[in-house]
Amino acid sequence: MKFGSVPIHEADGAILAHSVRIDGLTLKKGDVVTPDRRRRLAEAGVASVMAARLEDGDVGENDAAARLASRLAGAHTRSAAPFTGRVNLFAEAAGLALFDRAAIDRVNAIDEAITVATLPAHRPVEDGDMVATVKIIPFSAPAAMLERALDALGPAPAVSVAPFRPLRVAVVSTLLPGLKDSVVDKTLRALKARLAPTGARVTDHVACRHDAAALLEALGRVEPQADALVVFGASAITDRRDVIPAAIEAFGGRIERFGMPVDPGNLLLLAARGGKPIIGAPGCARSPKENGFDWVLQRILAGVPVADADIRAMGVGGLLMEIASRPQPREPHE
Repeated sequence: MKFGSVPIHEADGAILAHSVRIDGLTLKKGDVVTPDRRRRLAEAGVASVMAARLEDGDVGENDAAARLASRLAGAHTRSAAPFTGRVNLFAEAAGLALFDRAAIDRVNAIDEAITVATLPAHRPVEDGDMVATVKIIPFSAPAAMLERALDALGPAPAVSVAPFRPLRVAVVSTLLPGLKDSVVDKTLRALKARLAPTGARVTDHVACRHDAAALLEALGRVEPQADALVVFGASAITDRRDVIPAAIEAFGGRIERFGMPVDPGNLLLLAARGGKPIIGAPGCARSPKENGFDWVLQRILAGVPVADADIRAMGVGGLLMEIASRPQPREPHE
């Protein structure tokens, strides 16, 4: 691609690098100088324009962006029409945005002319939300460079959405003297609000004493008709041998992970029984504010694997907004 100042009498077919507004004529960056436009510019006293000309082997910005976006777009995403070297990718379902970071990093390493930007991985999105954008920085990309970028992506799409599933969620709340009914009610409302955008719903709720035997019995009552179980403890889990994990293991469940490098949310417990997930919710899950509970729950609802290794990887970015109402905030109030 040639780029620079072009005498106006030689500008036919050139691509304007900057907008031009003069004597009622408005041309935008990226507009092509036609004979009529060139004549009007000359009549207005314009002697030259900053412009680009494509050469053999160049792929125009829109075509290059469209080809790259087409390769990037995976399940439940769509590409919009290209404009000014940009193509946006949108979700076609409510779910979690998923990205092949290594593939996208390889594309962005090819050349500064080719860029791909995305939302953070595992960000919940709604149908119609933008999840990624492709931008060709100059007015074209060499065909060989574009092919290198396409090859760098590999055969699998690097941008997709895992749709939320309308799971049936059963809830058990354990009780201790002094725990108000209003706290349990507020917790259930917060969970229902979390589930609302996903299509999942609370199908059963049982309250029981905060001891392993009572919780074991409660789990047996709610489990048969549920796809996932959530336990809200009257007291936070402090050890793998505490009441909630002990009851889950007695129920035949397997503890996958206790504790996560996300704050608020450190004291989350993740377990499973026969492939059915069980979450021992941290105390912060009673709040509607984002916390580690959201990150695990959303993955379960979207059918995205979440195991010990996945939770270990949540530490960078895992320091979330403080929830002032929780019993032990990060900084004591003076």
